[in-house]
Amino acid sequence: MSRIGLVIVFMALLSAREASAAGQGMQACEIDRPGLLALDRQQFDQDVRGAGGGWRAVAARPGCETAAADLIRDYRKAHPDDPGLLYWHEGQLRAFAGDYPAAMALMQASKKPAPQDPTGWNPYVDATMAFLAHDKQGLAAAKQALEALPPAPDLPPLKDGVIELPMQDGQVIKMRWPPNADVVEGLARCMEKSYVVAYSQECRPGSP
Repeated sequence: MSRIGLVIVFMALLSAREASAAGQGMQACEIDRPGLLALDRQQFDQDVRGAGGGWRAVAARPGCETAAADLIRDYRKAHPDDPGLLYWHEGQLRAFAGDYPAAMALMQASKKPAPQDPTGWNPYVDATMAFLAHDKQGLAAAKQALEALPPAPDLPPLKDGVIELPMQDGQVIKMRWPPNADVVEGLARCMEKSYVVAYSQECRPGSP
């Protein structure tokens, strides 16, 4: 066989292998889309039991971040009321998949009007977007704004960086203040790494 013929055979085999791998990837991310889109908001977005339900069950599969993000996008369109947190979760998934521009646009859409943001959500979003934009100064400014946030007057007093919230059943939930400060610290520590790594426990305070 001529050299040209060998090249043609090699390219054909490579193409077939890539097509097979792509097909297997699509199959791994197959979902019951109508069933998932029919879930209520709690079931779709906040089911964290076990490996998670709703979109989380899809995102837990290796390589299915974009499929899960597309599912959230479709759910937002089918259920347009109060989509703020859905924008955020879709944005996170697109960031995990490496699509930072799309992620940043979605994260921006998740921000709240300032009077409706007593827990520092907007500085957290700003810090994350600055990380994705490789904006070290912007991340530092957002981190400072978050850390300076005082607890709301109706919350219990802050003790060693923790607020203890009594529940009706007698249990007490301990919440670090401000929320997401450890995540932002991790982003600052791992500025040169991917969002997948920087968001993980590996980069947060207390990690070796």
